[in-house]
Amino acid sequence: MTNTPLNGASLRGAVDLSSLVNKPSPATTDGSASAQSIVSETNDADFTRILELSKTVPVIVEFYGQGIEPELVGAVTAHAGRIALATVNANANPQLAQAFQVQQVPTVAAVVAGRPLSLFVGLPTDEEVRDVLDQVLQLAAQNGVTGQIAQSGDADADAAEPADVPLPPLHQEAFDAIERGDLPAAIHAYQTAIAQDPRDQLAVAGLAQASLMLRLHGKSASAIRVTAAQNPGDWHAQFAVADLDISGGHVDDAFDRILTLFPKLAQPDKNRARARLVEYFEIVGADDPRVIAARRRLTGLLY
Repeated sequence: MTNTPLNGASLRGAVDLSSLVNKPSPATTDGSASAQSIVSETNDADFTRILELSKTVPVIVEFYGQGIEPELVGAVTAHAGRIALATVNANANPQLAQAFQVQQVPTVAAVVAGRPLSLFVGLPTDEEVRDVLDQVLQLAAQNGVTGQIAQSGDADADAAEPADVPLPPLHQEAFDAIERGDLPAAIHAYQTAIAQDPRDQLAVAGLAQASLMLRLHGKSASAIRVTAAQNPGDWHAQFAVADLDISGGHVDDAFDRILTLFPKLAQPDKNRARARLVEYFEIVGADDPRVIAARRRLTGLLY
């Protein structure tokens, strides 16, 4: 069970679905669910369908196996089509199991706007499941995924109708840029939004997330960690590891790395460290207890 609040930075990391994209989906002759079903079974060859569906609603991916049946059908369907469930037999679908790093079943992940994030392993309580699904929905909304799948018996049961909650134009521009992999354009859109309204906290958080993604783009996690280990006094190398930790949800490790290094830095580099921490605070969320503790620790170092 994850104890880390979900955020935009969670939509990246070690899970790599590139090998599963653009595979032809076989014709379904066994009565399996269509792309607009709230609950459906998926497999290695069919996962592109789930990636596409995740651009309309967030999709929970539940891996099960022998003697372990899917458990989340009720929790997902209770959200009235605002979230979907894709079940996967881990034993029968080794490519998906490998892509999501499944070590045991049940393992549960999510896909939002085509991008994956890990959720939990094992069987959490019903309340914990509800909390995680609520976080997934909040994260989906931040990324413009606000559709709804019409349930059986609805007038338009064959269509997934997007909710009428459009993003502000510059936010949509940034989201579209991220979708096509143009991170500098996304950063520019968020910067423009902030220039127009300095109180636009969603743009501030979006800018921090897009900047983090750009700094890590094309970098090797192992190379980042090796370089930092070999250069313990190099703030560039240490900040890069902190970026990696934030992107992987290791929030306390990221905060501690920069705050431990902070007293040893020259004043210009202290300013850089403070600015980087402020970015992290925006990504994680100002009300998060870890942010509150880190902010207090930073204040003590500043004064």
